[in-house]
Amino acid sequence: MSAVVMRVRMAAEYGRRSVLRDVDFELHAGEALGMVGSSGAGKTTLVMALLGLLCWRGGRTSGEVLVQGKNLLRINEREARRVRGKWMSLIPQSPMTALNPAVTLQAHFDAAWRAHESSGREALACRLREVMEEVQLPSGDEGFLRSKPGQISVGQAQRVLIALALLHRPSILIADEPTSALDPVTQMEIVRLLQRLTRRHGVALLYISHDLVSVLQLCDRLAVLHAGTIVECLSVGQIEQARHPATLALFGSLPVPARVLLAHAASRNVAVERSGTASLAYPQERVS
Repeated sequence: MSAVVMRVRMAAEYGRRSVLRDVDFELHAGEALGMVGSSGAGKTTLVMALLGLLCWRGGRTSGEVLVQGKNLLRINEREARRVRGKWMSLIPQSPMTALNPAVTLQAHFDAAWRAHESSGREALACRLREVMEEVQLPSGDEGFLRSKPGQISVGQAQRVLIALALLHRPSILIADEPTSALDPVTQMEIVRLLQRLTRRHGVALLYISHDLVSVLQLCDRLAVLHAGTIVECLSVGQIEQARHPATLALFGSLPVPARVLLAHAASRNVAVERSGTASLAYPQERVS
């Protein structure tokens, strides 16, 4: 088992209303952990709490989120800003609202760079070429970086968000519904990109989604969040051992049986390794 990069034992509430209760999990270097749950399960609250942002929504947290020996729930805002984007980065959903439509893509990268680096534009340009190549965006095209978010496609905008998250080489990526605003083909491309990044760089990925299909195709483990509590956590290879009603309900919503999706994902991974391209077709077997 690889090293633990984040250890979470926490609860959260808004006023007297408990939203998260006894949330307990570990995240390991190089693994992708899928956190799934229906609407209202507490996924968004979990993201805000992990990033130390829940207080800005009037919420409170207790417990611990341990990263590099620090409890992120017990540090001040100045220290938290050193963590966000440096050790731990967020890939938000809805790229066209997450990016500022009034400024260029270059300006987004400039601001993200200055938040954690004192080196100048030459160092940024070097790192930017690297990260743009990693996310398959034009790495040497200054015209692309002079574009504003509304001048590029939604898929490109999502890749820009991933590039921003990777800029400072974080050890942890939190992806909050990163494919929800994308068409099915682009969704698959982003899933494949995240899978490649975790394998290549040993980044730990917490992939939060209600889309169980992408979770099964991307993640190593699956945690089910239900009514503010993780009710089941198991390897994706052991999903047939799932017993909790919330997990079984999620599996029951799949367009095909989970075992078929896993087999299809495994065969596609082999094809990708051989050809360097991804098969975007879904298996056709239906749930009986």
